[in-house]
Amino acid sequence: MSKSYSQLLKDIENGEIISIILIPNRREVIVEFTNGEKKSIPIFYNDQKILRISEQFDVPLTVKDLRSEQRLANLISGLGLVLIFIFSLSFLIRRSSKLINNMQSFSRRSSQVKQDEIDTITFDDVAGLSEESEELREIVTFLKNPQVLIDLGAITPKGVLLVGPPGTGKTLLARAIAGEANVPFFSISASEFVEMFVGVGAGRVRDLFKSATAKSPCIVFIDEIDSIGRQRGAGIGGGNDEREQTLNQLLTEMDGFASNSGVIVIAATNRPDILDRALTRPGRFDRRIDILLPDRKARYKILSVHARTKPLADSVNLMDWAAKTPGFSGADLQNLLNEAAIYAARKDKKNISSIELDRALEKTRFGLLSRPITDSTKKRQIAYQIIGKTLVALLIPSEDKLEKISLFKSPGSLNGISYLTPDEETIDSGLLTRSYIYNKIVISLGSRAAEIIIFGEKEVTQGSQRDLEDVYFWANQMVTKFGFSELGPIAYDSQNDSIFLGRDFMQNKKEYSQKTSKQIDKQIIAIANKANNHAIKLLLDKVPLMDLLVNELIDKETLEGEYIIEKLNSYLSSN
Repeated sequence: MSKSYSQLLKDIENGEIISIILIPNRREVIVEFTNGEKKSIPIFYNDQKILRISEQFDVPLTVKDLRSEQRLANLISGLGLVLIFIFSLSFLIRRSSKLINNMQSFSRRSSQVKQDEIDTITFDDVAGLSEESEELREIVTFLKNPQVLIDLGAITPKGVLLVGPPGTGKTLLARAIAGEANVPFFSISASEFVEMFVGVGAGRVRDLFKSATAKSPCIVFIDEIDSIGRQRGAGIGGGNDEREQTLNQLLTEMDGFASNSGVIVIAATNRPDILDRALTRPGRFDRRIDILLPDRKARYKILSVHARTKPLADSVNLMDWAAKTPGFSGADLQNLLNEAAIYAARKDKKNISSIELDRALEKTRFGLLSRPITDSTKKRQIAYQIIGKTLVALLIPSEDKLEKISLFKSPGSLNGISYLTPDEETIDSGLLTRSYIYNKIVISLGSRAAEIIIFGEKEVTQGSQRDLEDVYFWANQMVTKFGFSELGPIAYDSQNDSIFLGRDFMQNKKEYSQKTSKQIDKQIIAIANKANNHAIKLLLDKVPLMDLLVNELIDKETLEGEYIIEKLNSYLSSN
């Protein structure tokens, strides 16, 4: 228990204190009692009474000055703060220096494919692109022996633009050029040029072309060039300063190339419509090569190349699988064989058979299928939708081939699947007749027609939503683009390219009157209603066949196309 000031004075008078230590700075005394106990007791500021009474009763009093200790403590704490400040400052300087170095290194980083890797890729490895490869052989000739073209006064293109859907082999074709010519290959994505700081991307462009010129002859490949090559000033707010400065630097570097300098720039994109015109003018990317989806023969060659490293069963005919994959890109075909190999590995099989290829094709088309719903009533209604669409597709004139139908659902689908292989000649030619498009609309409405016949108008479901979206798309195309309506041979929608935000968003206004717009809507609705009545008419007398096939589909969950065609022919011949 602490003692009071008054008690302290009494203890001094009673001779119970041996010594007193006075600490003025703290306004306290440390007293030692006769029993050996020491205590700290507060006193008044500049207390004279304690001095007089201690002298009066002969108690030793010592004054202890702590100012020197405080000065030392203050000095140490001050030095500590200075050291902390110096350490923080040096840390910030190092961070800033590192950031500046990183900013400078942004312009220096370029990826160069190793020579050994390029040598393994030639035109023989680029299957299905024979015409495109032939078009690029003159570049190989120039890189190998430029004097041949120089003597003839020919100038090789400075830039080649490869245009095509994803997965068609644009990057592979560029590497094949470098592999054939046995020259260095600089590869970079256009998005790597654009950084947070304005001017950094332009520095990277300068450094890339400086390195390429030092290694000439060589190939510079820029993937996805639309990342920096899109039109300048086209964008809400006026565009992007860093991207546009990078594009300006790219234009300057390409324009500065001397004729036959030995550096060939190859760029790839699937959005040529948004590229800046200055980029595609003669003298820069003055040659454009369109790489389309492969046809049947090309798909067979691509499958053959990818099948070199995969043990296929003797029963597998790659030409048959090429026929089953219209619209597949080279990457899709590679993925098809890879998925089949994975399925074979799961079953511990030594080779890949048609069973694994069929499962892989199904997964590639529809994704990961899920089992059908267990509710018998809804399952039956879904089965009628599938059978209705399938029978309409078989009853209407069409070159599309029915493969199979199934109650298994694809991701995002409410009902099962019915796959029709598109006609190869139609895809290759790119020409769609009026009857072909109208028949596609009728087929898409087969599901809704079956529901109307079996369950009535009030009991139809939204299960055919995707089909109805296709109906609107094709009916709209017939009226607004192809001139396949009573409005006459007029294309009301002449926009062929995708909308480019900033260029087309604010300018994309209709060039026809509101009255014409209403007539277009009426024509679209008329085509849809006509096709719906057509589908109903085709199925109206096929109810017994629909009932039979629905029961079998519910029981087996999957039916092959050949079996359905056989049942349909048998029903038609007996009626």
